[in-house]
Amino acid sequence: MTMRRLAARLQPIAFVWVFVAVLLPAMASAKGKDKHSLPPRDTSGVDHIVVVTMENRSFDHFLGWHPTADGMQAGLAYPDEFNVMHPTYDLAPDYQGCAHPDPDHSWEGGRTDLQDGQPTGFLLAGMNDEYAIGYYGETARPFFNSLALEYTTFDRFFSPILSETYPNRIFMHAAQTDRLDNTLALSTLPTIWDRLGERGVSAQYYFSDVPFLLLWGTKYLPISTPVEQFFVDAATGNLPSVSFVDPRFAGEAEGVSGDDHPHSDIRTGDAFLADAFQAVASGPDWGTTVFIITYDEWGGFFDHVAPPRATAPNGVDPDVVNGKALLGLRIPVVVASPFTRGSRANPRVVSTVFDNTSILKLIEWRWNLKPLTARDASSDVGNLAFALDLAHPDPTVPALPTPPAPFPQVCPAGFPIPTEVALEDLLNLVP
Repeated sequence: MTMRRLAARLQPIAFVWVFVAVLLPAMASAKGKDKHSLPPRDTSGVDHIVVVTMENRSFDHFLGWHPTADGMQAGLAYPDEFNVMHPTYDLAPDYQGCAHPDPDHSWEGGRTDLQDGQPTGFLLAGMNDEYAIGYYGETARPFFNSLALEYTTFDRFFSPILSETYPNRIFMHAAQTDRLDNTLALSTLPTIWDRLGERGVSAQYYFSDVPFLLLWGTKYLPISTPVEQFFVDAATGNLPSVSFVDPRFAGEAEGVSGDDHPHSDIRTGDAFLADAFQAVASGPDWGTTVFIITYDEWGGFFDHVAPPRATAPNGVDPDVVNGKALLGLRIPVVVASPFTRGSRANPRVVSTVFDNTSILKLIEWRWNLKPLTARDASSDVGNLAFALDLAHPDPTVPALPTPPAPFPQVCPAGFPIPTEVALEDLLNLVP
């Protein structure tokens, strides 16, 4: 065989080798760069993150009407204990649900909601009745639903653990939990507040009546401030780098809280969210702010998407398979910011898997903080920074409804009331 013929036969092999060894990795690197790169954190344009955490509602229950998200409301049906099918239905004009039990959203109840891995057991958990498969359409929450259309919502945003309020709210601060139910035992888990303090990053926890951070005793009292100061700070351009804002928790059992927890009037929560957003959006810090509305967990309400598993941050949850624990069911989340502007004509929906530790990942990225646990260090849930369009900010604020809060209506005596340890019980920790 001549050298010319040998070279001709080797040429395709050489090309394949070059493609595999050089071109393919370069292409993969370029693709990964496009998908996974973020701009330098210090020049990203994000200088303020505001997180408002409401209570106990699922995605389909509140946002299943959304025109471009993976949501479902009417047309679903769920079996009761006698295998009789019950259709989902519009709860309005009942905005409180006083006549119904608070849907079971315990660790055990969450696993009843999942039947053979599918979310079909909502009428089988606890004392649940048809309230658990009721929903609210677009007109029931004028502000929040308009915000979801004008900015960004998410149809794969899950609560951090398939359990109730305290475990999930602990996750909001610590990227893990030290309990599976609502107990008043003090926590010693390290939190995002510790990381921010170590870096000297300004941070404030604003509470309306009951500071959830009391669960850490007096440790975080120096950064805990009544919510009235939040409105002042927003209006005067004095927001810290990181703000967590909690609604009014007291009166959940009577139906007069402002946090959307049954049996509060959801119009009250909507009015609170409108006030909080308008304070930020009309203030000097708006152009550099990411305003996040999230919920702690699904509250026992129906949702048609089964939760995935994500890295277990510790050994507290016994339901772990190959090192991964179940996330909770989907929650209704909206991020409003110059970096998440959509439009009512073309609503913006992100379908990446997130949970509330994704918010911590965003904070950690922006201020170069160490992850708290294996959960926020993992890629199982996304960094919320990737939902931001940092290259094309649009600070214009659309005209949005500003609904007034209704006059508080106390649930009639004798009607079902929540039986769990309530957030207002944290006040028992005050000496």
